[in-house]
Amino acid sequence: MPDDMLHEEDSTPVHMEAEEPAEHHEEPVAVSSETVAEEAPLPLSDKKWFIIHTYSGFEQKVAGSLRSRAEAFGFAEQIGQILIPTEEVVELRGGKKVTSKRLLYPGYVMVQMEMNDQLWHEVKNTPRVTGFVGGGNSPVPLTADEVNSILFRQQTSAERPRPKMNFEKNEMVRINDGPFANFSGKVDEINPERNTLRVLVTIFGRATPVELDFLQVEKL
Repeated sequence: MPDDMLHEEDSTPVHMEAEEPAEHHEEPVAVSSETVAEEAPLPLSDKKWFIIHTYSGFEQKVAGSLRSRAEAFGFAEQIGQILIPTEEVVELRGGKKVTSKRLLYPGYVMVQMEMNDQLWHEVKNTPRVTGFVGGGNSPVPLTADEVNSILFRQQTSAERPRPKMNFEKNEMVRINDGPFANFSGKVDEINPERNTLRVLVTIFGRATPVELDFLQVEKL
C-alpha cells in the first residue's frame, strides 16, 4: 500500500564509448536508456484493493483469520495488505481533550489481492466474512482515487483529529464548556471545516446565537 539502490558504475562501456567513432553514437544512447530504466521506481503491485463485509465488531479477528488461512492454505502470495480504515477522533472528558480511534467503515475490511475464483472462494469462507462488496461472484476492485481518498482521510485525521460527535441542524444540544455551560439550545448552523456550531441559546427570554466548538456541546 502506498505508504509509506545503488549500482556500481561500469567504467568499461564509458571508456569504450569515448574511443568509438562518432558514427556509432547509437550505442551510448542505448546504454543511457538502460541506466534510466534501472534507476526508475519499481512498478506498483498488480494486486487490486477489494472490500469484504464482516460481522460488525469482528474486523480485527477477520484480518487475523485471513492471514492465518492464507498461510495454511497456500495463498499468502496472492494476498497483499489488509487494512481496517480508522480515524482519530477527539472528545471532551472532564474538561480535557481525549483522542481515540474509531472505524471509518464498521463491518468492512480492505484487502489487496490477486483476484481469481479460488481466492474469492477462500476469502468468502473465512469465518465471520459475509462476502465481498459489489459484483456478486465477480467483485469490482476499488479505483486508485477511492483508495487514495480513504488513505488521505486516515492520514489527515491523525494530523488533525475530528470531533467524535456529528451534529445536525435544529438538533437540541447542551453546552458543556465555556461561559454558557449547562445552557441548552438548538443548532442553527454547522461549519464542518472549522468544527464549529452556531447554537441558539435562550438568554433573558430571547434566542441568542452563540458560536461554539464541537467539543463544547453534547447531544441531549
